[in-house]
Amino acid sequence: MLSLILLLPLLSFIVCLLLGRRIGPGVVVLTCINVSISFFISLFSLQNLISNDFISFLPYWVWVSSDTLEINWGFYLDSVTNIMLVVVTFISTLVHLYSSEYMKEDPHLPRFMGYLSLFTFFMLVLVSGDNFLQMFVGWEGVGVASYLLINFWFTRLQANKSAIKAMLLNRIGDFFLLLALFLIYYVFDTLDYSVVFSLAPLMTNTKFFFLGGELYALDCICLCLFIGAMGKSAQLGLHTWLPDAMEGPTPVSALIHAATMVTAGVFLIIRCSYLFEFCSSILDILCVVGSLTAFFGASVGLFQNDMKKIIAYSTCSQLGYMVFACGLSNYNVAIFHLSNHAFFKALLFLGAGSIIHSVADEQDIRRLGGLLRLLPFAYSTGLIGSLALIGFPFFAGFYSKDSLLEVSFSLHTFVGLVCYLLGSFSALFTAFYSTRLLVLVFLSGTNSTKGLMSGVHESSIKIKTSLFLLSLLSILVGFITADLFIGFGSDFWQGAIFIDPLRYSLIDIEFIPLVFKLFPLVLTLCGVLLAFFFYALNIELFFSIKKSSIYNFIYTFLLKKWYVDKLYNTLFSANILKFSHSYTYKIVDRGLLELVGPFTFFTSTYKISSLLNILQSGVIHIYIVFLFCFAFSILLTIFYSSSALFMTFILFLFTFLCFVEL
Repeated sequence: MLSLILLLPLLSFIVCLLLGRRIGPGVVVLTCINVSISFFISLFSLQNLISNDFISFLPYWVWVSSDTLEINWGFYLDSVTNIMLVVVTFISTLVHLYSSEYMKEDPHLPRFMGYLSLFTFFMLVLVSGDNFLQMFVGWEGVGVASYLLINFWFTRLQANKSAIKAMLLNRIGDFFLLLALFLIYYVFDTLDYSVVFSLAPLMTNTKFFFLGGELYALDCICLCLFIGAMGKSAQLGLHTWLPDAMEGPTPVSALIHAATMVTAGVFLIIRCSYLFEFCSSILDILCVVGSLTAFFGASVGLFQNDMKKIIAYSTCSQLGYMVFACGLSNYNVAIFHLSNHAFFKALLFLGAGSIIHSVADEQDIRRLGGLLRLLPFAYSTGLIGSLALIGFPFFAGFYSKDSLLEVSFSLHTFVGLVCYLLGSFSALFTAFYSTRLLVLVFLSGTNSTKGLMSGVHESSIKIKTSLFLLSLLSILVGFITADLFIGFGSDFWQGAIFIDPLRYSLIDIEFIPLVFKLFPLVLTLCGVLLAFFFYALNIELFFSIKKSSIYNFIYTFLLKKWYVDKLYNTLFSANILKFSHSYTYKIVDRGLLELVGPFTFFTSTYKISSLLNILQSGVIHIYIVFLFCFAFSILLTIFYSSSALFMTFILFLFTFLCFVEL
């Protein structure tokens, strides 16, 4: 029965690929039913896990058997896997339902639904595998599927560029992940999760030689694993693909940024907690990179004008929260925030898609406004999603985000304090741009044309159903699952997550001063009030502030995304392009390869043809002599074997020279 969780999305993709045009609208029914069945099976499996406290392992077949390496293709079901299965299949079900209405006018709807199912299948393979190699298959699969989805409208140049950019930046992370797998096999002689994690405490002092020096094996493995996770989870440095991925259809943005591709890196870190816990220096790197990513994403989102890119940068920021929570050894808090974030971020993206669909595909929030009366349902869902995102009390994000910040402060270390401060000010920025988005789209006066406003309409029942379910969970899921995930005495995680007892700090949050508990909430409320004051109550004051040079510098710096893209283009892209043109293209491609290949073949063929053309003299008796010599050579070859071959060659040469003389 557990196999159906994986097989049903794969079946949907195969049917859509082979029979999509014949079935027509039937692919919508097939894909939605199959993915929903996978969700209900995952939910039933989670209920069994909670009730019976057992871990399921279902081996299918021996996949790789070579010397000491033996890898099974199997299904491993523990607490972490089960949560990911429920989240992925639920979000995917709603995205399929949403897409059936959102993309119904697209002539390539069967192909789109097939890509969604393929993406879901590979994500399920990634989270359910029992070894690193099977995980890597799912890891690469979601990369391929995301390329197909981002580039679904392949006639658009910007979609092509965005898909290629996402693929190339993820290649960097995938390269380091592959290095990590090689090192794991070199050190542990296996890629099986259970064996590797069991032997990890014994390998803390294991070293290997590299470039004349000794390196700790576990540190190198965890560093490569983290760089691999940086690519998928868009951490600072490898994040630039994430906002550009908005060129795909809106359901793609919801699926990639909510519960699937971007959470794969965080899932990998949580899954490998047995390795990271023995590498304190790597955990500090996770804290620094994660907190900087949270601050970067929140600050860049302050003045973005594209509705989907604002939400995309908030995803980047929230992923930073999850990563530095892992760096603080609070993997249970990280996956708690991951599951909460999946619901309200999917709500924000699908709600944004509903708005964009209603206003003739306009995404610039400066050209909207006054939609509160025309789209009350969309406003309600946007408000709920934004309140959950900023961590407003008693919404989903409040329970997990505040737990992250309180844990970081309770460590009483420099790294913990940096995470706390950057995370708190990121909450301020998040509240500001979320409120700014709501005010400019719904509450302010309209900047749209009369023709656009006259065509504004609420979405269909399918889209409303998806948004309603996500809204409900964005309110309740944090409260419902808090005790299960991070409650004291909860044994839900069993052996799925390992936390060193010396680094366990969740209980310490009960003893920190109240002022430090309330500080992030106060900053959040200040962000809401500032945005509402500047954009709704006193716009003239805001205009006067905009005239200052300091504001212009900050505005330009943030609007240009800290100039990271420009830095990459200047340092890497331009130099690589120049080097490629000057050396690899001119010297290798146009030089060596053409000289050895097409040019040499052409010139040699031309010269041989010119020589053979001399034989075509048009004189009959010369042709007769040539045929006689050829027949005589064959007879010599038959009767005198090897010695006749040399004679034949001499005879041909003599005949040819005679013809030339003639």
